[in-house]
Amino acid sequence: MRPLIVSEFVTLDGVMEAPGGEPGHLHTGWAVPFMGEEQVAFKQREVEQAGALLLGRVTYESFADAWPGRSGAFAERMNALPKHVVSATLQPPLWQGTRLIRDDIAGHVAELKRSGDGPLLVAGSRMLVHTLLAHDLVDEVHLLVFPVAVGSGRRLFPDTPVMTRMALRHAHAFANGVLLQQYAVQHGVG
Repeated sequence: MRPLIVSEFVTLDGVMEAPGGEPGHLHTGWAVPFMGEEQVAFKQREVEQAGALLLGRVTYESFADAWPGRSGAFAERMNALPKHVVSATLQPPLWQGTRLIRDDIAGHVAELKRSGDGPLLVAGSRMLVHTLLAHDLVDEVHLLVFPVAVGSGRRLFPDTPVMTRMALRHAHAFANGVLLQQYAVQHGVG
């Protein structure tokens, strides 16, 4: 069974919203001043190892607007990867290689984990991540923690009475202060 990896940019105070300059957010673009060659190399390795992307509608639309018109190794890989997008409202035409998941999210994702090669990679997609966590479908969490606290915005982890335990597998501090943290989710341990 292939793993499902949630990979996110987050602030010190747990905000994942608007890291790259998305309009309409008070502190939009908070990740941009800290992006460097090391983070880009990590993200390149991550997408090279991935077997498919699993995205929520909002993140999917952002990616579909950005990557098809770009060139370079990262853009080529993003465009070539199979994409599974969870949405009840998205309509064709779709980004190359996209399949829609309209219902039974947990069932479809469980089937995706049983089939195919390479990890399922989730980026952004906050509401989808909350659903995946609630159904115990996440196997790994990769965080790039940026040295900034923005004080407001949507957070990665939902308010829930359920505790999710994780085991630290790897940590690395980049020269610019960004911290990579890679965790394995401990299934069945609360």
